[in-house]
Amino acid sequence: MATMGHFRMLVLAVLAFIGFAQADLQMNFYAKSCPNAEKIVLDYVHKHIPNAPTLAAPLLRMHFHDCFVRGCDASVLLNFTAESGTQTEKKAVPNLTLRGFDFIDKVKSLLEAECPGIVSCADVLALVARDSIVTIGGPTWKVPTGRRDGSISSATEAQNNIPAPSFNLTQLESNFSNKGLDVKDLVLLSGAHTVGIAHCPSFSDRLYNFTGHGDEDPSLDSEYAANLKARKCKTPTDNTTIVEMDPGSFRTFDLSYYRLLLKRRGLFHSDASLTTSSTTTEYIKELLQGSLNFFSEFGSSMEKMGRIEVKTGSDGQIRKKCALVNS
Repeated sequence: MATMGHFRMLVLAVLAFIGFAQADLQMNFYAKSCPNAEKIVLDYVHKHIPNAPTLAAPLLRMHFHDCFVRGCDASVLLNFTAESGTQTEKKAVPNLTLRGFDFIDKVKSLLEAECPGIVSCADVLALVARDSIVTIGGPTWKVPTGRRDGSISSATEAQNNIPAPSFNLTQLESNFSNKGLDVKDLVLLSGAHTVGIAHCPSFSDRLYNFTGHGDEDPSLDSEYAANLKARKCKTPTDNTTIVEMDPGSFRTFDLSYYRLLLKRRGLFHSDASLTTSSTTTEYIKELLQGSLNFFSEFGSSMEKMGRIEVKTGSDGQIRKKCALVNS
């Protein structure tokens, strides 16, 4: 009896392992169910991103914001409905400036025409983010697929989980650690700020009211701060003017962002915080010296991020439209 019981336990363990292996992400997940899936995504990106290269950064940011809330399950794409009764992630402050939702919807519609109900919105977002960055000359990385879509989206959860531009290093390390990412990943993924833009309210406290007494952040280069006040954020609440996160190089995926950090010209407080510890500063120096290859290391961290709390196997659903849960 003991032997038979042990045998049953062994069988169950093997079956559990097989189930886990089948449910995990894998390269070319759609090879049989939708062979042209990744080509359809890539072709659409190659056709449209060269005409709108500044969209690549928002699409990458959308993927990042998605993965930090309930994992990479495309919950950031969901619209508010009366049935849900709660505001979705799109309405959270960190996501109000996201754009590119229509781009994702168009790619999804092409995939639905080719293979109805097969390719998840979560995988679409992950693939589009990678392909868009590659198209503008940035790094590539592996995107294993097989993610499934979530059905819950909460503005409150987004507000509580997406790292804020005002975070210090301790807050950032804790936030990333909660998602299974380490300090090296933090430094590398922050490098995405080499492309893209920001709006004044996300950092204007550093210029006008850092400690609540109308002062300027002393960690910010004074010449840079003066230039931002004079030319960009003339008032703290200006929400229309856009500011390059990597001035002079915001269209190019390169090391310029890290050089600016060492010159105390990181735009966000979270950027500046990367130079407040010997560990993070050493990573920055290794990237600038070339002992760490920015493109390959960034790619590794992106692949790691793309696996955060993914839904696979029978978990979640394959949404027919990315903005709506299946009825």
